[in-house]
Order: sequence, then structure tokens, then C-alpha cells
Amino acid sequence: MFSSTFCSDNLSQKMMRVIFSIYLGVTSLITGMQFTTEYLKTQNSILNELRQLEETVRDPMSISLWQYNQNQLDVLIAGLVKMPIIEGVDVLDDHLINKVTERSYSPGSAPLSVFDVQSDLYWDLNGEKVFLGTLVLYSSSEVVLDRVLFGFALIAITAIIKMSVLFWLFIWAFNRYLAIPLKELMSQVNDIQLNQNISKRISLSNLENNELKQLQEHMNNMLSAIEIDREKLLEDEQAKRNWLEDAVAKRTEALQFSNDVLKELATRDSLTGVLNRGSFFESAQHQLVLSQEQKSPTSFVLMDLDYFKTINDTYGHFIGDQVLIHFTKTIQRLLRKSDLIGRVGGEEFALFLINTDIDGAFLLADKIREAVADSTLDIDGKQVSYTVSLGVESALPADHLIGDLFKRADVKLYGAKDKGRDRVEK
Repeated sequence: MFSSTFCSDNLSQKMMRVIFSIYLGVTSLITGMQFTTEYLKTQNSILNELRQLEETVRDPMSISLWQYNQNQLDVLIAGLVKMPIIEGVDVLDDHLINKVTERSYSPGSAPLSVFDVQSDLYWDLNGEKVFLGTLVLYSSSEVVLDRVLFGFALIAITAIIKMSVLFWLFIWAFNRYLAIPLKELMSQVNDIQLNQNISKRISLSNLENNELKQLQEHMNNMLSAIEIDREKLLEDEQAKRNWLEDAVAKRTEALQFSNDVLKELATRDSLTGVLNRGSFFESAQHQLVLSQEQKSPTSFVLMDLDYFKTINDTYGHFIGDQVLIHFTKTIQRLLRKSDLIGRVGGEEFALFLINTDIDGAFLLADKIREAVADSTLDIDGKQVSYTVSLGVESALPADHLIGDLFKRADVKLYGAKDKGRDRVEK
């Protein structure tokens, strides 16, 4: 119960903690002031006792100093040190240098604080006072604490008893008049919320005519208003829903068809039907990241039809378009379903091959080169032959961008063209 009281976030227990903390702080302050007052009072009493002792031993001490009777002086000091209220004795000369020093404690166990009384020692010689030295008697905080220990204990025990009794009284009062009614209120509110039964009303047991009762009435009025508004909203919502369902049903079919067409147009090359440049690089980038995470080999093949401008200039752009279509159909027969093919330029195409190393990519590229070189396109009685140059590159562990593979494959492609075209470079 103690732990739940001081760790809970309930409002009633928070208020109880605040009130009790204030009471604890005030009680601690008053108790501390009582301790301090008792301590200072006892210290003043001990100082008075030290002054009386000084007056008692002043003459014997002066005689011993005047007569240089060291034995008598030692006996006097030893007797003083043995007294309960004295922790040490010093006798100082006129230059405040210790002539005699005695302590009842060792240097390693010195008291927390030390206080003293001093008096000058004189010898009356022919009516004149001769200064013999200064007597200093010491006492300490330990002597004071020994005297006030019983009183301190009574004060502490009384404070603890008062705080304990008031603590449990606080808990009982807050639980009885605030915590229990609030818990019952929250329980009924949660029940209404979980069951979604706003027709139910809150009814607290043993409720007196106070703010909680007024809160109960306000919440019940609010539930009644919510119930009426909810019924009206449900009727309006049902009417709107019926209308919307009819409208949505009519538009869904048309939108689905339009979305399919737009998706196809957005991702595919309108002439060849393969992926366009943006979709190809986006898909290839995604596959590259997955392959790098799985540590599987991937390769990039960049292809460019040789002398395609000549084909356009010789046969016309219609024939040129048919060559591009023929090229994509020719190489698609050699590809796997997982291979990506895209048109990345006018007559430039690219392949992204997953789970394929540089040697496998080179073999596929050479098959493509041979299939294209061995094929002939017959259109309107015209036979058109063409070739293709290919650059092959494989992904390195440090490659994270498809653009890096593209750049290196482009270098290999131009190497193939420089070496005579209709060839594969890796």
C-alpha cells in the first residue's frame, strides 16, 4: 500500500503526497529547530561549567606556575582532563606559545567541533600582578551530544510517531472521500467506453452531496446528449452511405480501368513494351539493394544497336521502329522472368540480371549478340539485318547505386564500339 500510494499517478494520491510532503517538511524543520535549540542551550550550560572550573583551578594553577612545580601542574591538568566535560587543556605563555598541552582524545579521533574558555593567570607580587600565562579549557560537540542524546531521542521518536499516525490518517481520509469514489467513477466510465453503451448511466455508491455528485450529474447529462446526437448522426450517415455506395460502385470500375492504363503507360515504353528508363532504373535499384543485402551476384548489360541512324536514314523511321520491336522480341526469348529489360535511350537497351556473375552475364550477352546477328527482318519485301554491341559489368560489394553500374557498363559498351562493334566487352 505504501508503494502504490507514493508511485501512483492518481489525483487523490498525488494530493495526499503533496499535503503529506508539506507536513513532513514543516515537521522536519520544527524538529531540526528543536534539536538546534537544545544543542545550543546545552553548549551554553557546558561553557558556564567550564568558566566555573577555571575560577576553581585558577589559583592552584597560578601557584604551580609561579613556583615552577611541574608535578603539581601535571596533577592539576590530568585531573582536569579526566573531568567529563573537558576534552583538553592548554597553558600558553605571553607569546601564545603552548607551555603545556593535554588532550583526552587521540589526534586521529578528534571531535567534530571544539569550543573553549580562556582566562589569564597572574601572581600578586608586592601589590603588582605578574602575568604567568593563559589557561584554556576545551570541550566538544561530543560532550554536548552525550548530554542531549536522551532529549534528542525523545524528540525524534515523538516526531516519527506523529508522522506515522498522520500518514495513515491521511491515507484513510483520501481513500474514503476521494480515491474510492474516483476509482468507481473511472471504472463505470471505462465500462461505458469499452461496451460502447452510452444508454447506461453512472451511479456512484455512498455518494454525498458534494462536487463528485455534481460531476456524476454532469456526466450523465452529457451521455444523454451524446446518445441523442448519435442517433441523429447514424440516420444521416446511413442516408449518405447509401448514396456514396451507389456513386462509388459506378466510378470504381472506370477508375480501375484508367489506373491500369495509366500504370502501364507510366512504366512501359510505348513502342517496345519493355520498361521505360525511369521504371527500369527504379526496379533495378531496388533489386541491387536486395542483392547486396543477400550477398548474391548481380550484373548489368548495356546494349546499343549498331548504325541504327543509318537504318533510319536508309529505310525510314517506320522500319527503324520495327527493328527496335524485333530486337526486344529476339532477346526476350533468351531472358528469365526475373531479368529486367528496359529501353534507356533511342536505340539503347539495358538488362539487370540477378543471381548472375560476370561470366554468366557475358555468356548471355554473347548469345544475344549471336541471335541478333543471325536474324533478318523482312518488311514489305525489304530484308533488314543489324547487329548490336554490348557492355557487361558486375556489381561490386561497395556498389549501392545502379547509376554506378550503368556508368561502368557504358564505358565497356563504347569499348565494344571502338573495337569494331558487333561484340561484347566485359
